[in-house]
Amino acid sequence: MRKRAIAILLTAFCAVALPPHVHAKGLWDSIDVRIRMGYSIGGTVPLDMPTSIRSLDAFRPTPSPMAGADATVWVSPRLGFAAGLHIENKGMDAEVTVKSYRMEMRQGGSQMAGLFTGHVKQEVTQWMVTLPVQAIASLGKVLTLKAGPYFSFLISKGFSGIAFDGYLRQGNPTGPKITIGDEEGEWATYDFRDSMRSLQWGIAAGVDWCFSRHLGLSVDLGWGLSGVFQSDFETVEQTLYPIYGTLGLLYRF
Repeated sequence: MRKRAIAILLTAFCAVALPPHVHAKGLWDSIDVRIRMGYSIGGTVPLDMPTSIRSLDAFRPTPSPMAGADATVWVSPRLGFAAGLHIENKGMDAEVTVKSYRMEMRQGGSQMAGLFTGHVKQEVTQWMVTLPVQAIASLGKVLTLKAGPYFSFLISKGFSGIAFDGYLRQGNPTGPKITIGDEEGEWATYDFRDSMRSLQWGIAAGVDWCFSRHLGLSVDLGWGLSGVFQSDFETVEQTLYPIYGTLGLLYRF
């Protein structure tokens, strides 16, 4: 009953496209259901590091668990298609040194915008429901390869931090200079969560290794293609993409 309930939710879209021999064999006999739990490590980063970011001074992975299920419909002994439902977080804490980096920030009760030179700490949190759709290739009873697109719906998001130990040229490179200190009360804060996308998409690939009849390990890499901010958001000049690897444990029904 558990297998059937999960499979109904995750593979209904495949049923209408199955070849005749799968229907003859029996739909449920052609479905492989796997429950997953894992932990992700990665970052929300530009593909090319802009010259305004001079150095990465610190990087701290934040708790980024993943849990979900996937159902594979085998259309031949070696090939299949899978759909999944995952709940996950893609988080990151980082500190960078910047020069003439475009920023909007708040210091005290004042909102400011311009080019900042100094240090920036940022915290990124993205809790989401992810729907992967993948092609599956079996390499025997132990290994399976998988790759395909994913779509993520954010249920909680955050992109905030502080700017400190530097100065802001308000408006343009020759604008008024505003000193940003390195003590609490002297630094400036920013929060861009309202400009983040609620729907993201990308591609993912990975491998499952089943070391017993029911248990296995998985390694996956997800590469965002949409960027984390809305297209009309211009404060952060470069597009930031979520790129995360996940190591997981799976249970196969």
